[in-house]
This record gives sequence, structure tokens and C-alpha cells, in this order.
Amino acid sequence: MTNKPNDSGDVIPERETHRTEPDAARLGNPSFVWRFGQERRLALIERYVKLENSRALDLGCGVGEYVRAFERKGAKSIGLDIDLVRLREACKRSGIAHREHPQFLAGAGETLPFKNESLDVVVLNEVIEHVDNDQATLSEVSRTLRDNGHCVIFAPNKLYPFETHGIYLGKRYIFGNIPLINWLPRSLRNRLVPHARVYKQSDWSRLIKGIDLEIIHHGYVFAGYDNIAARWPRLAQIVRAISYWAEGNYLGRFGLSHFVILRRHPVRKHSSQTQEVRETDCT
Repeated sequence: MTNKPNDSGDVIPERETHRTEPDAARLGNPSFVWRFGQERRLALIERYVKLENSRALDLGCGVGEYVRAFERKGAKSIGLDIDLVRLREACKRSGIAHREHPQFLAGAGETLPFKNESLDVVVLNEVIEHVDNDQATLSEVSRTLRDNGHCVIFAPNKLYPFETHGIYLGKRYIFGNIPLINWLPRSLRNRLVPHARVYKQSDWSRLIKGIDLEIIHHGYVFAGYDNIAARWPRLAQIVRAISYWAEGNYLGRFGLSHFVILRRHPVRKHSSQTQEVRETDCT
């Protein structure tokens, strides 16, 4: 096993078994269905970002639920993911075969296949913790955003009492919500969770240092509790009311995820180099 540093100040152990890790560990779980939790996050995005008539990218789109939601809001939406299986499912759900300008692309956050200043909005919904290099990804986001364009990030919060990505005990992967893991010292936490980062509030300023992005909003969000609502609707109503009240005060620091809005400020022009666009096979 080797140690792989990243730009959040972490050292992430790199496992020899990386290629055989469960997708839930290696890539995260995408939104497979559209429910209250997703609708609420979309509403939060729209408080700060105009989607109508925008060119919006869902970076790490999974099966494309947010891509279709952005389209319903009037955006020209695009999805990008490194997992071809999920991209083909996204195409299937969207009724897409081959296009001259495909809606779903294969690619990585560190090498976005878009021209300079060609996007209005980039969304990373529980994705940045999985990329190989989070700072390089944000640099690419900055390159592709137009002046005053926005980057929206939802990302794991170190103060949340549960680790939602599962843990490794030796070579054994245990999936589930594991309590108190994120409260451990980072070096120990990252050995148990080598497949996903976790962030403190101070990390965001460090990550955008030297990049043409500025923080215009930072907050916290709790879960949608859709699984609870499916079985115990009244309980879910109570839990939601308490959690969403907490988002507006000090207790919000213990929320599930950071909610960060970044804006690209027109300071520096990037080089003209762009990445090659790779279309996934939607057939």
C-alpha cells in the first residue's frame, strides 16, 4: 500500500485493491431516483444560481437525475462521469442514442472536456470527495466557467457524526453509516476511509487558493430522510423539521454535508488549451 497526498491536507492511503472496490466505495452512490431530498437540494441551488438558459454541467452525474432536473428548469444540461455503465444508464433513462453534441460524456474532473469559459454552472453533488485531486478539479472548473459563473458543491462534513461511505477494516469493506469515524484524527480516519475525503469549513479557502474562484456562500445541509419517510411519514416530518431548523443555527455545523457556492471572478485569462471531448456509447 502506498500513500497518495491530496490538496485538502490529507494523505489518502492508496489500496492495491482499488480497482476491485465496490462502486459505492470507489465512486459513491448516485441518485438513482428523484425524491424529496433531491428536490430540496435543487431548490437550494436555485436560491443562488440561475439555471434557466444556462449551460450547466453535473460533474459526476451518475445516472443523470440532476441533469434531467436542470433541463426541466430550462438549462442546457450536460452530465459527465467516469463510469461508463452509469453513463449508459443515464442515456437510457433520458431516451438518448447518439447525438452530434451528446448530453452525457465520459471524463474526469481533473481534465474537463470543455473549452475555456464555456459553462455557466458546474455542480458537484457529493462528488469532490471521490476525485483523484480535488484542487486540480476546482482549477478545471474555474477554467471552464464563464466570468461570474458558479460552482455548486455538496460535500461530506467532518463534524457529521456518521461516516456514510463505509469503512475498511484491513481488506474487509463494511458499508453503512458508521458512527464517530469522522471525529477521529484525520490520519486515522483516512486509513479507515481511504476511498472518500471529508472536509472542514477551513478546507474550502485552502482549496481555491491561487484559483479564480471566490466563496459567496457556505452552509450545511442535513439529509432528506426519504427512507424514513417511506416507512414512518410522521417521524420523517418531525426529523426534517428539527434538522432543517438546525441548518439555520450553530447546530448546522453537524450537518450531513457542506453546501458551498463558488463564483468565478474575471481576474486572469486561462490558456487556450482544451481537453478532447469523449462521447460515451449510449447504445
